[in-house]
Amino acid sequence: MSGFAQALTIVVAVGAVAVVVALVRSRKLKERYAVIWLAVAFGMVLLVLARPLLDSVSRELGIQSGTTTLFLIATLVILGILLQLSMSLSALEDKVRDIAEAVALADSAESVEETNDG
Repeated sequence: MSGFAQALTIVVAVGAVAVVVALVRSRKLKERYAVIWLAVAFGMVLLVLARPLLDSVSRELGIQSGTTTLFLIATLVILGILLQLSMSLSALEDKVRDIAEAVALADSAESVEETNDG
């Protein structure tokens, strides 16, 4: 990887950290998700700095290019993030359903009381 590409990747990673910190401070991103994105940003820097290690791991795996291994790692990380977000979404859907049922029961109880009082 050229020096320019390494520098660009580090600048992008530092920019990602700055964006994540700004989103957390403005309360647009929860801390639990910020940890994931900060890990991704720091992982980018580590992979750039450990490029010779990435190339040797690629050769050991039978992959010709370190870039291909990097794309494989990135794809696996993205799949992990998607799985974690899907689990969070499922939990939120359950909570919304429970709240909607509770509100519906409270509304129907109020309607019954109003009918009995009226």
